[in-house]
Formats: sequence, C-alpha cells, structure tokens
Amino acid sequence: MSARKNVLLIVVDQWRGAMLPKLGAGYLKLPNLDRLCAEGVTFRNHFTQAVPCGPARASLLTGMYMMNHRAVQNTIPLDSRFTNLAKELRSGGYDPALVGYTTTTPDPRKTAPSDPRFFVLGDIMDGFNPVGAFENRDAYFGWVASQGFDLPKIREDIWLPQGGAGTGATERAAVIPKDLSDTAWFTERGLAYLQGHGGKPWFLHLGYYRPHPPFIAPAPYHAMYRPEDMPKPVRAATPQEEAKQNPLLAYYVNNIKQASFFQDGQGLGSEMTEAEVAQMRATYCGLMSEIDDHLGRVFDYLKQTGQWDDTLIIFTCDHAEQGGDHYLLGKIGYFDESYRIPLVIRDPRASADATRGTIVDRFTETIDTMPTILDWLDLPVPRQCDGRSMLPFCNGEPPADWRTEVHYEFDFRDLFYSQPESALGLPMDKCALAVVQDESFKYVHFAALPPLFFDLKKDPGQFVNRAGDPAYAARMHEYAAKMLDWRLGFAERTLTGYRASPDGLQVRAA
Repeated sequence: MSARKNVLLIVVDQWRGAMLPKLGAGYLKLPNLDRLCAEGVTFRNHFTQAVPCGPARASLLTGMYMMNHRAVQNTIPLDSRFTNLAKELRSGGYDPALVGYTTTTPDPRKTAPSDPRFFVLGDIMDGFNPVGAFENRDAYFGWVASQGFDLPKIREDIWLPQGGAGTGATERAAVIPKDLSDTAWFTERGLAYLQGHGGKPWFLHLGYYRPHPPFIAPAPYHAMYRPEDMPKPVRAATPQEEAKQNPLLAYYVNNIKQASFFQDGQGLGSEMTEAEVAQMRATYCGLMSEIDDHLGRVFDYLKQTGQWDDTLIIFTCDHAEQGGDHYLLGKIGYFDESYRIPLVIRDPRASADATRGTIVDRFTETIDTMPTILDWLDLPVPRQCDGRSMLPFCNGEPPADWRTEVHYEFDFRDLFYSQPESALGLPMDKCALAVVQDESFKYVHFAALPPLFFDLKKDPGQFVNRAGDPAYAARMHEYAAKMLDWRLGFAERTLTGYRASPDGLQVRAA
C-alpha cells in the first residue's frame, strides 16, 4: 500500500442491521455489499446510540453518547463547543467532503434566529464541505428538472406510484425513473467529487437517503422482490395486545400514520395487514438493491483508478426501521429493530488480510466509527469521544477489555410532528429512556415511566416484561446497576483531564 490514505464513509438511512446476505438474509440481492463483506469485516451486533436521524448522526460524527452531546431529537441544536469528525479531519489536513446530510441544527447561542437553518429539520454539520447536500432537496430537484423531467407542482409527488394515488404499500413503481432517483443523484455527486478532487488524499462521506421512506421504489426495483418471500412481522396477536406493554408503546401503536411512510398512505401503521407489511418489506428491499447497484459503480471506479487499495471503506447507517414489527413503523421507542444497524469495514492494509470475510459478534456502537477513522489516519482521537477504534477487530487482535454490553437512548419530547410528551402528560425533560442489553437480558429505564426487563434467551421478541416478576428482581437490579455504572463512567469529560497545579496547567490522559 502507498503512503496515500483515503476514506470512504458510506452512510445509508434506516437500514436494518441484520439485512445483509452475509448475516443470513439470503433473500436479499446485494452482490456489491457481499463483495465488500468478503473483503472486509462484518459486525453482527452493531448499534446506533439514539434515534431518529439527528441524534443518531450526532453520535456517529462526534463519537459521543446522546447523554453527552444532548442533540436529543431532530431539530434540537448541537452544542458548538463539541468537535466532530469533520473538524478533526481538517486538523489532519483533509478537506472532508459530504454527499447527503447530517440533520444538524446549529447552536442558537452562536447563530442568528433568522438563519434559514432554523426553518428546516436540520442542516449540515460544521466542518464538512458539502459537495452534494440534500437537506432542503433543492439541489436534487433542480438536477431532476435539468435532466428534462417535468416536476409536478408538489415536488415530492415524484415518489407517488405510477397510475395515480394508491393506499400506501403498493407493488407499483414510483413516478420517477431509476436514472433520476435520489439514489442515482447521490452516486453522481459522489463520483463527480472523486473525479475532480485533484489527486490529493481524500475523505468522502457518501450518504444515501434510502431505504428511508417513502417506501416506493423506481422500476425495476419495485418488482425485484416478492412479498411472499419476506420474513413475517414479529408482533403480538393484535395492536391492542401489543400496546399493553408500556404507555409509550401504546402511544406509538395508536398514533403512527401510514401517510408518513407512503406518499399516499391512509390510516394507522398498526392497521396494516400482514400482506401490506410484506409488500412494504419487498419495496424496502428493492430500495436496498438500488443502493447496492450504485455502490457497485463507486467500487468499480475506485478499482479502475487504482484507489481501491488506498481506501478505508466503512458501510454503516444512522438508525434502523421497525418495518411493521410490534405494529410500528419508523425508528422509535426501545426495540432492537430501530437500533441495530449494519457495519462493514474494509481495511485495505495487509495487516487485515487474515480477517477478510469474517464476522464479529462482539457489541460495537456507532460512537466507535469516528475513533476508527482517526486511528486509521494516524490522527489523535479527542478525549470527548466515548467510543473506541474497531481496527483491532480488522487486525485479528480484539481488545481483551472490549465492552460486553450495548447502550442506547431515546428522547420522546414533543416536536412539531410528534407529541408523545403531551399525550402522556410528562415533563419535557423526563421524556427519556435508556437501554442496557447484552446477549441474555435487556433493561429499559424510563425517567418517568415504569421500567422494562426482558429475558432475551426465552423471549427474543421482547413481548414479556419481567420487571414485576419476583424471580427476576435480583437480575434486574444488577442491570440497573450496570446502567448507573455506564452513566457515571461516561459522563461528559472533555475538560476533566486538565488540572491546575503549582507547576502550571497539566493534562492527564485517560
């Protein structure tokens, strides 16, 4: 390998972690991700730290747990005092390019209230060079129009099914053709950057909007999968039975509208039949295959230009998708379907040859991504980072002291598009939950609701809450203590290594 070092960070949106052929999803047609898995390491138990997009991406790009960065929901600002991956790359001499989005709201103490970034769901995180921004979608829709496509009066109607309005999950193709899809646009922007960056070492955050809803795929991807081949939903016998588990779950079961996931959806997501869920999943898989085809273009370009063996490639996601499990759509609550995400790392160095094609079962977290990239580039990892480099797994030397559990959080305060706080009658700052889980048990702690405790060996679907079961009382106490230990051990510590002394300022490493 030459001294040149490039990084390709591929970040898809709303992709469930187990949905890779390498991890047993044999019904999926993803040949290009398959070859990435064959040449890299696939992580089976990789989790995001938070949902939805804004807090998830804040954790991904700052290396911090949500309890520390506190950008707890979409539209809620990220404190400007924190560094991030882009800023650290700049310190290392890189101009970090970004295709896609980060859903970051700026710090209002440093930004005028009239700033247009306060009128959208989120914008680009400071430090990135946006070479294909999607935050307000103007650039994408302008490109579509420039290709000779007549945009409808409502731009988003390009994601309606052909033949007029439908009723949500449909087997029909989107109005927009595949050559003009957002997935095609992201790829074109990424390739344009790679072709024009001038031969210097580069970093590219290549983001994709899919398989995020609306769940409508362009032809031929709309018909690539048969609904009857999709896994059955994991859910109780009825929505009413499901909702009994917890007040927050009841709120979402009774309030998630299909219209948020299908451009023309009707009714509640919990009202979807198994057949409708199966069709939705078939379309969801089609959107994955579309991304895979375009990733093939990017991988081929890197090989054709001699950059494949100079480039660290990471394929991951911000968060996952309930997909009808537990009668839920989207990324919410406390179930694994929202938090377990894909991760594949291809380290091109010879030191990683022995692990190519392997699967890591240890728990890894999205906060580990930033330290991994900085470690590979021989750049310092900021003390604010709560994660650790995963390169030892690629080198066949997993750390003996690696974590044995995973943690994630969810904040459900009111926003303009969702009001569980008001519905449940809770104080805003008490609308929070945190999870600790390992291979055997899962503990969900709420700030203002009763806890949940699941025996994952006996109840992998997480239907039976054991929190009130005397037989599990001691075990639940143990996991509550783990939660407290975690919060004490990872409290925000950017400045806690500094100290004044008779000899002046000292810095103590962790």
